[in-house]
Amino acid sequence: MKGLDLQATRDMDSRLAVELHQKVDLGLAVTVMALLGLGLVMVGSASIGIAERSLGDPFYFLQRQLIFVSLGVAAAIMLYNLRLAWWQAMGPWLLLSVYVLLLLVLVPGIGKTVNGSTRWISVGLFNLQVSEVVKLLMTIYLAGYLVRHARQVRETLLGFAKPLILIMLATVPLLMQPDFGAAVVLMAIALGMLFLGGARLWQFFMLLGVVGAAMAWLAIQTPYRVARLTGFMDPWTDPFNTGFQLTQSLIAIGSGSWFGVGLGGSVQKLFYLPEAHNDFLFAVLAEELGLVGIVVLVALYGFLLWRSFAIGQAAERVGHLFGAHLAYGIGIWIGLQAFINMGVNMGMLPTKGLTLPLMSYGGSSMLVTCAAMGLLARVHRETVESGGFRPRRRASGGGA
Repeated sequence: MKGLDLQATRDMDSRLAVELHQKVDLGLAVTVMALLGLGLVMVGSASIGIAERSLGDPFYFLQRQLIFVSLGVAAAIMLYNLRLAWWQAMGPWLLLSVYVLLLLVLVPGIGKTVNGSTRWISVGLFNLQVSEVVKLLMTIYLAGYLVRHARQVRETLLGFAKPLILIMLATVPLLMQPDFGAAVVLMAIALGMLFLGGARLWQFFMLLGVVGAAMAWLAIQTPYRVARLTGFMDPWTDPFNTGFQLTQSLIAIGSGSWFGVGLGGSVQKLFYLPEAHNDFLFAVLAEELGLVGIVVLVALYGFLLWRSFAIGQAAERVGHLFGAHLAYGIGIWIGLQAFINMGVNMGMLPTKGLTLPLMSYGGSSMLVTCAAMGLLARVHRETVESGGFRPRRRASGGGA
């Protein structure tokens, strides 16, 4: 009897493991939670000085970030429980929502202006940055477009160019805000998804050249963008003006050496480095945790990117094409934005107002990125239910 009970218990544990594997990608979940946890620690450390100086509460930004993370996790759970077929059917309406939001933020009295940029709409607890929502909605729309027009994308120039024209229409109000960084990321997501969707190489490289030339032309049309470009090329020529942010970031990263100055020990975050808890959170992490911390962070984002593409490939194998394109798009988006943010902090790229996904302070980025993670987890679940990611069964012991 004991042997039968033990076997029954093992069978039940095996079924529970299979059910858990079907519902949750554990590697993805652990990585996301690690980034959220590390982000909370670094936001608390990076913001403690400015919060105490400006607001008299050293934990003000940390407390708000905890709320944003909680709301983001709730949004991820909600989207995880919605079938992807619903999002696919809503594609045209999502595209319409993109244009409505982008125009709405430019309406006087509705759009909120901060530091000369009109990018936000007040939603009570925080200001919603419209470009963050646009990235997610456009990624979902493009995934549906690639399913509906797969043959046209592969065989005709019009099928490839049509979604890029729609994206360009969205970049016009983004540039009016202005938000050049979001426009670049949005265009890169579209090009990457179209390339993975089967576009011909000559079409892809031709339009990549056109888009690259257009973005370069736009980058030099306004004085502040020219100042950012020149400051990026040699920030030490004007370290107290155009090169101030970058020089302070480089000093912070260089001070970290191999193992950092210790958690909470950053000097640059106190009086020198602007946006230390937001766009330049990576520099504070590098100063306090050193090269070891940087390697861990890059490994986490690399694993997240790998899981996104692995989930997409599995979905493609079982014929779940919408989920596959959505997973690819989310992977491109998060991987590219993390790369740009770290590149800006290290002086490899011109300064852009892009956050470090799942880590930087801010309600809009946290909510939208967590929602994207919920959708990615949903792709995994529906792929498993369709026959992919089948876990290996343990061989049973010998017996008659």
